[in-house]
Amino acid sequence: MYLTSNPVQQLPTFRLKIPFVREGKGSYQTRQPLPGCPRMPLSLQLRQYQRQAITSWFANNGRGTLKMATGSGKTITALAIACELYQQINLQVLLVVCPYRHLVTQWARECQKFNLQPILAFENLYTWQSQLSTQIYNLHSDSQRFVTVITTNSTLIGDGFQSQLKYFPAKTLIIGDEAHNLGAPKLEESLPRGVGLRLALSATPQRYFDDDGTQSLFGYFGQVLQPEFTLRDAIAQGALVHYLYYPVLVELTEAESIAYLKLTKKIGRSLLFREQKNGESGYFEDNEDLKPLLMQRARLIGTAENKLNALRKVMVTRRETTHTLFYCSDGSQEVGGRSSLRQLKAVAKILGVELGYKVSTYTAQTSLAERETLRRQFESGELQGLVAIRCLDEGVDIPAIQTAVILSSSGNPRQFIQRRGRVLRPHPGKERATIFDMIVLPPDLDRETIEVERNLLRKELRRFVEFADLADNAGEARMKLLALQKRYGLLDV
Repeated sequence: MYLTSNPVQQLPTFRLKIPFVREGKGSYQTRQPLPGCPRMPLSLQLRQYQRQAITSWFANNGRGTLKMATGSGKTITALAIACELYQQINLQVLLVVCPYRHLVTQWARECQKFNLQPILAFENLYTWQSQLSTQIYNLHSDSQRFVTVITTNSTLIGDGFQSQLKYFPAKTLIIGDEAHNLGAPKLEESLPRGVGLRLALSATPQRYFDDDGTQSLFGYFGQVLQPEFTLRDAIAQGALVHYLYYPVLVELTEAESIAYLKLTKKIGRSLLFREQKNGESGYFEDNEDLKPLLMQRARLIGTAENKLNALRKVMVTRRETTHTLFYCSDGSQEVGGRSSLRQLKAVAKILGVELGYKVSTYTAQTSLAERETLRRQFESGELQGLVAIRCLDEGVDIPAIQTAVILSSSGNPRQFIQRRGRVLRPHPGKERATIFDMIVLPPDLDRETIEVERNLLRKELRRFVEFADLADNAGEARMKLLALQKRYGLLDV
């Protein structure tokens, strides 16, 4: 079978065989590779769903997006594909593109288990550019068999990296990790068109509020391969642990309620204007005018003041628990002049000063070296908890997390899925995880706004209900949500 050709530029084609992906250890090892060349770890045993994903990618001519639950082993699956390509066509380059620096080092650790010696191409180009150009030259002169490069999205779009891409050989596999990020226009335009072997990894490949970006992503990497591997599948097959789910309902203050009502009325008027103008009454994802209003409302909910009181109530009886993660609102936003970094600082103060809980903050400003130190202290129990913002949403591997307190409930399904899946990774001695999820109750609404609110809540509530249904305490969790469903006539969710 052959790779699909690009209508603008003819891509290299390779006859790919669907591999016989057998159970047991040591698959894909028919010959001893040289140092730095792909080799499956002798101790590795792929799960059935990973074998199925590999088969689907090869059956789709070396293209496709793997939609697999957070924590279910996308990295291992991708590296197993590289090993098979090395066996089949003498693959020469593995290029991994990650959204964040910490994921580069995380991928590097996994690559080393597969006999690879990756170049880490990020930050200062003088630390990697010469090494990369030398190794690519060695490939072309037949003095080197394989090159592994791991880079970040921001490095990928830079002139230094782009100038090197044109020299990558035809036998290159590009892996987009947390690939939904690569649907952004500037990033998508920077992806190498001359590379035909393409693999995207994401638990949530659809881009929030960006249908065009989603289609661009699938246009480059290929559509989502079937079967998808859901959270339910991951728990049933032991890839993720079972969990207890405790929704914590939080009321807005009077001032927050007034601001919330004003924003909801503006959203309603925007929806009505669109319906009158275009005769459309659909949902709001593709309405550009609504995005700023929805984001303002989400920020208001994210930093709701009463979440701090709810945190005290949750943690005052849990001072002895360890391995707890506290997700705060994104620190890049402001609400009514209040930086939401204040929430992170307030949470750290409540836990560390008022309750004597041993915590540290974990933000985008935390250096890589300090992050590694915090990770070790957290795993050992020296630190009872980490107080974090968005930088822990994607790809971070801290499986020792046993409890999560989620103060920032986002309407973004990607953030919802990432945060909950992050807590469910298996770890020695971890039989079950516990999640406290703070859900802000909208204020009482008038006739003008109640229907708008129902439409806005329906999809978000559906995610909460689905997550509650998968919990070991499903009945208790669903009863908590029942009040919200009754309030807005959403019992059908």
